[in-house]
Amino acid sequence: MTPMRRRAFLALLAAGATLPRPAAAQPAGRLYRLGILAPTSAPLPSEQNVAVILIPKALREMGYATDRDLVVEGRYAGGQLDRLPELARELVQLRMDAIVAIGSAAVRAAMATTKTIPIVFYGNFDPIAAGLVKSLAKPEGNVTGVLIAPAGTLAAKKLELLKAAVPGAVRIAFLAPTDPGIKLQVQETQQAAATLGIKLTVTEAQAGGYERAFAALAAERPDALFVAAHTFFVRDRKRIIELAAKHRLPAMYEWAEQVEDGGLMSYGSSLSGTTRRLAVYVDRLFKGARPGDLPVEQPAEFQLVLNLRTARTLGLAIPPALIARADRVIE
Repeated sequence: MTPMRRRAFLALLAAGATLPRPAAAQPAGRLYRLGILAPTSAPLPSEQNVAVILIPKALREMGYATDRDLVVEGRYAGGQLDRLPELARELVQLRMDAIVAIGSAAVRAAMATTKTIPIVFYGNFDPIAAGLVKSLAKPEGNVTGVLIAPAGTLAAKKLELLKAAVPGAVRIAFLAPTDPGIKLQVQETQQAAATLGIKLTVTEAQAGGYERAFAALAAERPDALFVAAHTFFVRDRKRIIELAAKHRLPAMYEWAEQVEDGGLMSYGSSLSGTTRRLAVYVDRLFKGARPGDLPVEQPAEFQLVLNLRTARTLGLAIPPALIARADRVIE
């Protein structure tokens, strides 16, 4: 086990993680029904590193066998957020034992539809400011969840690291989805940009129109790109990475998986780690825990991942001090 993996494993134990159990640990004859409500399209079979696939996978690793004691019903809005209330009603009518809601818009839709079925949210937002929970320690009601980042969205730290990777950057473009839930990320990034003396321009990729969005942001001649943390951009990461390369833009992303696929850098928690924690919460809710009594989970460890192959392609020399700080470097 590498030192990094060992630290992550110990952190999960310290947080009270439930380790995977064999299938025999599940009550015989009990069929659990999990609903997943997401703003994106349904994942393709090739998309293995997305939350809506990793959550059922984590449950299977804990001993839940699909079709024997676990049924997963996914409802996907295909980028049309106004469809989420209708899809939430479908899940409630199917009498789910728990609903996982991805992103703040999906959480609001689920909360407006049921006050009894446990809802577990997953995303990068402030659930107290959004009015989703009373407090992180004791959410109350039928809602709890797992956050991608604590105390905000990590936007300020990510912008600082992007600036460190591109020291001469004075103009940075912010690529945002068409989702009102992105507001906090935009505000935090704008505040950080003002502190760092950076001119930040925000461009929305409407309805997945990435070519148009990149043409618009490139017209501003930015020195670098900040890709917002959002489930749309995880799903569509390969196209975004291709366009960033086409426009020769050093870019900061949300997850290590985006850097593995050719993005320049990322800073944040672990996609597989946070989805495993969410699966632990679903397991506890299946076994009778009250969602309002489960504290909202916040990650404690974050990784800086750099792709030096991408840097070389861009003709970018990453400062040695930043490389030394990285938790993982892709050569």
